[in-house]
Amino acid sequence: MTDFIDLRSDTVTQPTTQMRQAIFSAVVGDDGWGEDPTVTELETLYARLVGKDAALFVPSGVMANQIAIRILTRPGDQVLAGTHQHVVGFEMGASARNAAIQFGFLNDDSGVLDAEEIARAIDAQRDHHLNVSLLCVENTHMFAGGVPLTSAQMSTIADAAGSVAIHLDGARLFNAAVATGESPAALSQRASTVMSALSKGLCAPVGSLLAGSTQFIEEARFERKRLGGAMRQAGFLAAAGLVALTNMVERLSIDHVKARRLAEAVQNRFSESNFDAAHCLTNIVAFNHPRSRELMEQLASRGVHGAALSASRARFVTHADVSEAQIDQACDAISEFTWN
Repeated sequence: MTDFIDLRSDTVTQPTTQMRQAIFSAVVGDDGWGEDPTVTELETLYARLVGKDAALFVPSGVMANQIAIRILTRPGDQVLAGTHQHVVGFEMGASARNAAIQFGFLNDDSGVLDAEEIARAIDAQRDHHLNVSLLCVENTHMFAGGVPLTSAQMSTIADAAGSVAIHLDGARLFNAAVATGESPAALSQRASTVMSALSKGLCAPVGSLLAGSTQFIEEARFERKRLGGAMRQAGFLAAAGLVALTNMVERLSIDHVKARRLAEAVQNRFSESNFDAAHCLTNIVAFNHPRSRELMEQLASRGVHGAALSASRARFVTHADVSEAQIDQACDAISEFTWN
């Protein structure tokens, strides 16, 4: 096996030929002045897809999350979020740095937040606990293994949150839509704001989108500028994003099938993980292993590159640039794995 099989993340995807052609021919303007027609077209399309009034194109999903938190909270507020959510553990403490908030941690081992736990955390304000101004939800939930939330689950969460605003980190929202068979708008309906990445499974080279009310997006444009995210002739990037949203969503189901094959190989080989492949519903295979870092290192030496999320949790992520033949090779490498 000589191929470099890159299963570290779906962020490693390369832009498609159609994206490259769209980039080359994009009509652009100065988006700092709101004059880039391709950016405007992308923002309008995303807002429609997620059922919100307006949207904003930003360089990254982290920036989208940070903008939402800055607007929807005040310094000293508590933001409820799952312990393993991206906004908590994978954004380098940005929320404390940028918005001066504190997180209230919820159990998210299953990828689904518990309504009763949310309600208790909010009710605790009556007893002089921190003010809760925001609840963050992640769909799909990366650390739990790409767990997709349904609109019914979102409604249960939103009912528990009551008047507290909800920000939906939907970096892989379109994976959730494909897996559940529901529209992105249905999955986002109960959220005040929603973010999605274009540069993961949708294969665009750069960018994420943030959507919400018209007033929220007006404020978001200001915060994007403040964080250094205002771009000029960004239509070149937005052109690839338009291809991503119009032509790359349905094919995500292929990535889900590939991931299930990897999940079955992991279940069969690493019984010590107590991993159930049936829980793999999207493009992420995340499982516990007591030697996860060493396991990933040894598999990488054999051409299969995954990632360790912690000392005891590992991950493989499928995407458009991993062929069926490479999945075959990866499954063989996992099935035949022996420790050095």
